[in-house]
Amino acid sequence: MNEVNPAALATTVAWSGFALAFIFGAVANKTNFCTMGAVSDMVNMGDWGRMRMWLLAIAVAVLGASALQLAGLVQLSKSIYMGSNFPWLSYLVGGLTFGIGMTLGSGCGSKTLIRIGGGSLKSLVVFVFLGISAYVTLRGLFGAFRVTVLDPVSLQLSSGQDLPSLLAAAFGADKRTMLMLASAAVAGVLLLFVFKDRDFRGNRDGILGGVTVGLVVVGGWFVSGKLGYLVEDPNTLQEAFVATNSGRLESLSFVAPQAYTLELLMFWTDTSKIVTFGIASAIGVVTGSAAYALASGNFRWESFRDAKDTGNHMIGGVLMGFGGVTAMGCTVGQGITGFSTLAIGSMFTLAAIIAGSALTMKWQYARMMREA
Repeated sequence: MNEVNPAALATTVAWSGFALAFIFGAVANKTNFCTMGAVSDMVNMGDWGRMRMWLLAIAVAVLGASALQLAGLVQLSKSIYMGSNFPWLSYLVGGLTFGIGMTLGSGCGSKTLIRIGGGSLKSLVVFVFLGISAYVTLRGLFGAFRVTVLDPVSLQLSSGQDLPSLLAAAFGADKRTMLMLASAAVAGVLLLFVFKDRDFRGNRDGILGGVTVGLVVVGGWFVSGKLGYLVEDPNTLQEAFVATNSGRLESLSFVAPQAYTLELLMFWTDTSKIVTFGIASAIGVVTGSAAYALASGNFRWESFRDAKDTGNHMIGGVLMGFGGVTAMGCTVGQGITGFSTLAIGSMFTLAAIIAGSALTMKWQYARMMREA
């Protein structure tokens, strides 16, 4: 049994999450890692450069997470992504809503934190509205709608919703073998697509961003699933994943953690509130981005252009908060972290996010043409 003091271990997990997110923030700022930007480049200019960087991050995360699982270091089945319940309507509505919101808000949850570190007051406003909306969706008015209307519309997959489990059940094969084959196949296809492009092969920033973000997600799984894992918590005598808001192993995600960050600030004197892995990660991204922005001379204060711009960003924050919690993750939480578990729910949500963003961009362009 692990004899480590849970309180001391929680501190270690939080600081480890901060360190990983600091790296994420600095590298993402340097390489302009941005999901909305990747979709925008693809839809508006036919440029797949940043999309390839994002897909590279997914491939690295899939290989790394599978390696941790195969080595027996983590149990990804105990994350929120691989359960037998498949709430497809929540994934669809949440994903589409998040995609619309990140387009109106000039970036997803992670990009919002990166931009705050770079001096964007616009993103600070988005952060507040996103955090409040996420909290209301977790425990308030939006949450009642989510729980009573969306979540009950689901499918039950007895084998689990991850690709290896589905394949093992379909073919009567060993799940471990299916995990090796599925992770190799998915990552292989992604890597082939990423590196078949000659320009990307010479794109050092793109490769740096993709590899680093993927490895940071893998590091998050190790921190919460191995370093922060207690077979038996001495306080509860039950299995525990220390310092995670979900009570399960986690890696990077940037919607609910923003809500929990606001909650911690509002109830700072409540000793039951602690800095969790998610909260430390949110703070780490801002700090890492700020460190790079200041060191490189790219720190710039940025404010709103006009009232319309302000309104769009406020609405975008609200939609991202609702969508991210409803879909159980954002472009990083579902699109990379969840995808790394090979959960089909994460893949489905990712497709919905991209669709919501792309459709919003098309609508914005059509509206701009009408007003011209």
